[in-house]
Amino acid sequence: MIPLDIFADPVCPWCLIGKVELDRALESRPSHPFQIAWHPFRLNPQMPQGGMDRTAYLRAKLGPRAEDASRAVAQRAAALGLVLNPSPREPDTTDAHRLMHWAGLEGAQTPVMSGLLRAHWQEARDIGDAAELTRIAAAGGMDAGLVTRLLSSNADRDQVAAREQHARDRGITSVPTFIVADRHAISGAQPASLWRQVIDELAEGPK
Repeated sequence: MIPLDIFADPVCPWCLIGKVELDRALESRPSHPFQIAWHPFRLNPQMPQGGMDRTAYLRAKLGPRAEDASRAVAQRAAALGLVLNPSPREPDTTDAHRLMHWAGLEGAQTPVMSGLLRAHWQEARDIGDAAELTRIAAAGGMDAGLVTRLLSSNADRDQVAAREQHARDRGITSVPTFIVADRHAISGAQPASLWRQVIDELAEGPK
């Protein structure tokens, strides 16, 4: 197997789009060699713990470009058949990344990330809320009671922060970022056709 490390934040629209594109490539290449691992990277590390109104957040972050940026995301999503209904709250994703850390220990990262992305971008749910995170965890096959207890504590908060800092120290500055075989970086929401090409080239081996 070849490691495919994905640095992502579920509140990043391009992470949703990039995952859908990657998933479609993997579905068309069921014998792909990738062993996927998701890694924490918060887009907004200074976000207040309770989050903030999404419209206010976009205006503060993007100013007059907010409307154009949202339109570009919606158009790319629509081309993939995705209907966006984002949460009205822009959350602090620290706990979402803690959940992904625990999901990694249980082999449940991909379904949990799928749940986080769907909840935030298509179901207008607040993934900064512990109850919502517990429901997502349970749907991904995790123990809801254990997740509830962990979220009510500070478990692994420092470890997740250290993993994020390690990513930044490696030079990662945006998401999604994909690292293939710990050597080749691919940034952004790449089309499924590119991923199929990567998979096919890996199958052919060194030339």
